[in-house]
Amino acid sequence: MIGYLLSFIILGSVVYSVFAGTPAEISNAVISSGADAVSLVLTLAGSMAVWGGIMKIAERSGITDGLTKILRPFLKLIFRGLKKDSEALRAIAMNVSANLMGLGNAATPLGIEAMRALEREENPGEVATLNMIKLAVMNACSAEIIPATVAALRAEAGSSAPLEILPCVLLVSFASLAVALTVAEVLNIGRKNEL
Repeated sequence: MIGYLLSFIILGSVVYSVFAGTPAEISNAVISSGADAVSLVLTLAGSMAVWGGIMKIAERSGITDGLTKILRPFLKLIFRGLKKDSEALRAIAMNVSANLMGLGNAATPLGIEAMRALEREENPGEVATLNMIKLAVMNACSAEIIPATVAALRAEAGSSAPLEILPCVLLVSFASLAVALTVAEVLNIGRKNEL
């Protein structure tokens, strides 16, 4: 579906440029956008490699285990029904840790691992459990302490202070996470009544 939508947008742009008499601008935009895209990919890849490496060092040195111990009491409140030594709880804590550091791409494999662990432990069948829904919500609305990817994009765009958005990111990300988790809980009340 997205392929059709993108094709329609590109085709519409080309047709419009022909009727508007600006095909040269389209050609220039295609060429310069390709160079910009490659530059952006290299910038993001470098940032992800650095932060992904830091995350791996943190994991091997035991820092993430320490962070997991700190986060475990809070996560037990959110993910009810999981045992204290649950593999899923550990994987969720690692995922949340990566998201808190703004490493969305590094957090993705950890989120997949956490979802698989939840699936093994809760055996949901065809319907996702509330804990699975909350994990998906937490990944979609990930609260960030260090917005590493956004900071890298801002630095690439020439910002003199790429982390000046930090207070706004903290406020908005934690507020959206709180609202999303609340909505998941409220909607689950109705779902329990249907089951």
